[in-house]
Amino acid sequence: MTGLPRLNEPAPDFHARTTHGDRCLADYRGKWLILFSHPSDFTPVCTTEFIGFAKHADEFAAMNCDLLGLSIDSIFSHLAWTRNIKEKFGVEIPFPIIEDLKMEVAQAYGMIHPGAADTSAVRATFLIDPEGKLRAMVYYPMSNGRSIDEFVRLLTAIQTSDANGVATPEDWRPGQPAIVPPPKTAAAAEARASEGYDYTDWYFSTRELPDAPKAA
Repeated sequence: MTGLPRLNEPAPDFHARTTHGDRCLADYRGKWLILFSHPSDFTPVCTTEFIGFAKHADEFAAMNCDLLGLSIDSIFSHLAWTRNIKEKFGVEIPFPIIEDLKMEVAQAYGMIHPGAADTSAVRATFLIDPEGKLRAMVYYPMSNGRSIDEFVRLLTAIQTSDANGVATPEDWRPGQPAIVPPPKTAAAAEARASEGYDYTDWYFSTRELPDAPKAA
């Protein structure tokens, strides 16, 4: 396995064949992108995840975010599987799926973990910002499906931090206070209590936010 990509650095470039035609990372410039891998087509856990992503596709689109799946299967397998999902579950998969038979994209993103399976991509998820920088990555074991709601929440939190210069606490949701960055000097720490924030201590203060951030 190659080294993992790094947060806040440019995401690995790719040029790939997908179920919606050829795609490269530059195609998503100016948008957020969730790139996610799954071990194999026609597997039950992956089927539930794809249904979950499909049901949230409009919500991601409203946040200026595209979805892009990947597995080490052929285009024909992807097409047969997505058609089967539509037939058996009544859900149409609206986003492209990368064919990665040579494992080039999977290797670049560290999706191949030989200890889990020799030729399958683990459940890896990457959030890439409109500038092409990797902002978050999450790995799940093959035996357990992802929570798509968590990726909606995480993307909302990152966009909120970018728009407001704040951090977000555990399980933050829109409408809740956000954390003000802690002061970096003794004088700033001394002044923090008088700056109008919801003050707990010099290093921990929160503030209310305006409406949810507009998509970048």
